[in-house]
Amino acid sequence: MTPPAPPRAVSARLPDFPWDSLADHRRTARTHPDGIVDLSVGTPVDPTPSVVRHALAAATDSPGYPATIGTPALREAYVGWLARRFDVQGVDATDVLATIGSKELISSLALHLGLGPGDAVVIPQIAYPTYEVGARLAGCDVIVSDSTTALGPQAPALLWLNSPANPTGRVLPTAHLAKVVAWARERGTLVVCDECYLESSWEGGRPVSVLHDSVNGGSLEGVLAVHSLSKRSNIAGYRAGFAAGDPQVVAELLAVRKNLGLMMPGPQQAACVAALDDDLHVDEQRARYARRRAMLREALEGAGFRIEHSAGSLYLWVTRDEPCRDTVAWFAERGILVAPGDFYGAAGAQHVRITFTATDERVAAGCARLA
Repeated sequence: MTPPAPPRAVSARLPDFPWDSLADHRRTARTHPDGIVDLSVGTPVDPTPSVVRHALAAATDSPGYPATIGTPALREAYVGWLARRFDVQGVDATDVLATIGSKELISSLALHLGLGPGDAVVIPQIAYPTYEVGARLAGCDVIVSDSTTALGPQAPALLWLNSPANPTGRVLPTAHLAKVVAWARERGTLVVCDECYLESSWEGGRPVSVLHDSVNGGSLEGVLAVHSLSKRSNIAGYRAGFAAGDPQVVAELLAVRKNLGLMMPGPQQAACVAALDDDLHVDEQRARYARRRAMLREALEGAGFRIEHSAGSLYLWVTRDEPCRDTVAWFAERGILVAPGDFYGAAGAQHVRITFTATDERVAAGCARLA
């Protein structure tokens, strides 16, 4: 009997984990007398709102298995949030699926939808790396493109959008979103829009969701949105995400996730209801980020950098027209760690991504060093 072939190494199936390449720059930044100013990762650092923590504590008596799809209260709260904050009226609670954060869903989506070799997944030219990771894990072909025109007659299985975008902060106009959805429907392509930064907009008005009638024409067919409460409510540690859209796609994902036992824990579901129902803490956190963003923008421009896009999300997309790794080294010498743009694709090779999720004190320290 021939023994089974060993599994392919992860390194053969996936790109290198990008953050590992920053180890030397991190060590350099840490040698600064006043310590490192880490502006590389968009991790919330401000306290989790008390309304959320109290709801979590009240729900800790949770002996049974939670609902995979999410409790009715959670899904209704999500629908109410979409309607209240973004004027989305066409989503029903049955069109909503709770997930264990958004990255888990993004990385497994192609696999869970049964895609594989021979299927194509389109990702943006400058993109969150997990879109590619999820496609390659399923064995799909990856197409890098921001233009449906450039795709010609191709009919990819899945097309990723991201608005407001990580890392660029670009917010896609309503007309562009609608054009992509119409193009995809003609080809039977599923459009998935990562909208995890929908609450984080700074210029040009409130972003529009692909779930809005102005984008999808009043139908959720072929459209899925991905959302997260990590940044909105400072609960990245709770792993709280959602998918909503095409009922058939949601049903397929639910069937797979039931079999795999992928369930947001019950206490977290109760905490998410409180988070979604409360807008006050969101507005307060938004004001904190707005102050930090303004400080960093002024300091960066004063130091000779140019900021592009950056109308939304929690990042500034920065360049001075040199290789991004040279820019990363320049910052590290001043005790500041930033993310190189080539993490997100070849088109980002002359930019760096700078987050303003650090504390007021660390942001101020970074600005002083830039001056």
